[in-house]
Amino acid sequence: MKLTDENLTELSESAIGAATQAGALIENYANKNVVVEHKSGGDSTASQVVTEVDIQSEAVIIKALQPSCEKYDLALLTEETEDDRARLHKDYFWCVDPMDGTLSFTESVPGYSVSIALVAKSGEPFIGVVYDPVTHTLYSAIKGQGVVRNGRLWTLPSTNNESKPLLQICDRGMLQQEYYPELKRALTTIAIKQGYSGLETKESNGAVLNACSVLENGNAAYFKLPKAAQGGGSLWDFAATTAIFNEAGAIATDASGRSLELNRSESSYMNHCGVLFTTEPAIQKKIQDLITTLCVEK
Repeated sequence: MKLTDENLTELSESAIGAATQAGALIENYANKNVVVEHKSGGDSTASQVVTEVDIQSEAVIIKALQPSCEKYDLALLTEETEDDRARLHKDYFWCVDPMDGTLSFTESVPGYSVSIALVAKSGEPFIGVVYDPVTHTLYSAIKGQGVVRNGRLWTLPSTNNESKPLLQICDRGMLQQEYYPELKRALTTIAIKQGYSGLETKESNGAVLNACSVLENGNAAYFKLPKAAQGGGSLWDFAATTAIFNEAGAIATDASGRSLELNRSESSYMNHCGVLFTTEPAIQKKIQDLITTLCVEK
């Protein structure tokens, strides 16, 4: 089955409704004491933390999306429910992170969001919806139709190389790695050689809002290195933002510059390839080269 533009618009509206409903629930729990538990997951704390809010948010989203699953025979992949692998057989599937950035949420700091994507069996994203319940910012994209931000068509902001640092966001898990000091020095050198004013890092966002920050700030990058250990983010961490980046004319690839595999049969984790989100081809090339060097040295 091939979805028409009309079908995709209808499905996008469903995803927007689901994301904003879930966001309202999350907002209601913000700054309240919630039970924090740990689940089996990747090798980072961020991938292992779960709360009752994650579970309730997922239930809200599933209820909202279920009619579309039945109408269009869609599969459903969500973070807090075991993968039934129907995504590998049906033409399209919803890819849902009911609350990305749970660690930030438990720390009562911004950086968490709701992320919903519609992905084809081939791994190509057709719809991406992200909702930030702290700022009430809603991003949405449909393949071939551009990006909408808070109800208006949106394009990348202009940037100024003289005042913008190269890297404005950083995966918080990277800070605990033994190679981080070396990485930071190398990135600072890249920034200065490219004519930027220096390096700035943000450390509280989840994967989804890290990527959105790249779009908002420009001259920035968010990336994860490939690694042997399970983790490195999952399909639901990157599917929606990849759809949005594609429509914005930005760059969302693996750490080698290849298209992200957003329907992997082997695992939902992306540690095998890493990820790289940026708006500038020159930045992409420099960071790709740096990642290659670091991975060889490791």
